[in-house]
Amino acid sequence: MKPWFDTDKIFIAGRWMPCASNATLPLQDPSTGGEIGRIARGTSEDIDAAVEAARAALSGDWGRLTAAERGRLLSRLGTLVLEHTDALAEMEATDVGKPLTQARADVIALARYCEFYGGAADKVMGETIPYLDGYTVYTLREPIGVTGHIVPWNYPMQIIGRSVGAALAMGNACVLKPAEEACLTALAFADLARMAGFPPGALNVVPGLGAEAGAALSSHPGIGHVSFTGSVGTGRLVQAAAARNVVPVTLELGGKSPQLVFADADLDAALPFLVNAGLQNAGQTCSASSRILVERRRFEEVTDRMAAAYRAKVAAPAMADRDLGPLISARQKEIVTGYLDLAGQGQRVAEGRIDEDAPGGGHYVAPVLLAGLAPDDRLAQEEIFGPVQVLLPFDDEEEAASIANGTPYGLVASVWSCDGGRQMRLAKRLRAGQVFLNNYGAGGGVELPFGGTGHSGHGREKGFEALYGFSSLKTVAARHG
Repeated sequence: MKPWFDTDKIFIAGRWMPCASNATLPLQDPSTGGEIGRIARGTSEDIDAAVEAARAALSGDWGRLTAAERGRLLSRLGTLVLEHTDALAEMEATDVGKPLTQARADVIALARYCEFYGGAADKVMGETIPYLDGYTVYTLREPIGVTGHIVPWNYPMQIIGRSVGAALAMGNACVLKPAEEACLTALAFADLARMAGFPPGALNVVPGLGAEAGAALSSHPGIGHVSFTGSVGTGRLVQAAAARNVVPVTLELGGKSPQLVFADADLDAALPFLVNAGLQNAGQTCSASSRILVERRRFEEVTDRMAAAYRAKVAAPAMADRDLGPLISARQKEIVTGYLDLAGQGQRVAEGRIDEDAPGGGHYVAPVLLAGLAPDDRLAQEEIFGPVQVLLPFDDEEEAASIANGTPYGLVASVWSCDGGRQMRLAKRLRAGQVFLNNYGAGGGVELPFGGTGHSGHGREKGFEALYGFSSLKTVAARHG
């Protein structure tokens, strides 16, 4: 399905236009390796124009809207997203390489973010503070101003929803820089916002290279807050750039998230979560469960059951809609296979397969389950960002917590146990922004604050916490005698 908009344009002040240089970048289909279109190669000049359009919107029609009116626009945008489900899902599947069913789920999630933040826009309250006699003190939450959003290629729609959706609900004007590897749905989102009636400049989208458009956005003196999702290395650069302007940054940088499986766990309930949380989107997920920690007396049983599940998994083109698709690029495939080369043949417990009809130019890697590694092995420590999971045994709760907390990351963790006391102890002890008990991921959880500690970043997205993060708190102290 051909996009209904020009993919080689940028979106500024409510209009589609060529980028300043008129240069373009190729857009590749990960399933085939072939070029499927061109996108604009935005640069600092385009970022300047986008920031200027956003500032004009804040002092114009967008800035004059009430919170309830902003909420209605977001709700209308959510409706339009749902009305374009088929087109958006096909774009996302083709662009990212994920199975069509997973892409459709991302469309539903984007609509849900618009609905949630549409409903929440007029429900962000201040508070009154008891103070000295003769004073009334209260707080206000106000828009920050122009916010910059740099989103990755693995979940464009979902991350736009949780980042841009929250910023718009709070009344900020947004400049969005999507990943050059996959930005079709970001451009589609801009056009749907135009259809929904967002005033010009409220949302601006400038595709381009990270080193050009992304660097210009994160260092721009007209940006009041930067939201970045991506690698640790790039996150450091973004934070350093924003720091020069003394601008706050929300960083979501990935993880090495563990699931802890105790001997009393219900394995029938746990097994789908243990496997699927590591293989969704071919493992290219910041919150992927890439480590499975299992109490030793059930380690062999869990290994056998996960191995059987792995052997049935098939990587295939996105439109074939199988278990997983290709990786995003030849470079990502090289990274993942490089990690797998570090594992001995005896450590490969089980492998899935690549569909025999998968195009030879696609970036496919069969899912691999590993065991026999030490907790400090590189494969058990570093984020691989591919369809690879590592099984690690433990003997008791103390060792389980030590291994789980033994990486630089701290994004997500889960505990599988029927012991309520153990659940509560570990929920407090595990170093993670989200801890799930007898589940993993909670179905996406638009309402649930999300973010990490350590190398997983800082700040929170999703839920009301995201609204607070995209607001500025003002204290008003009135002395009236």
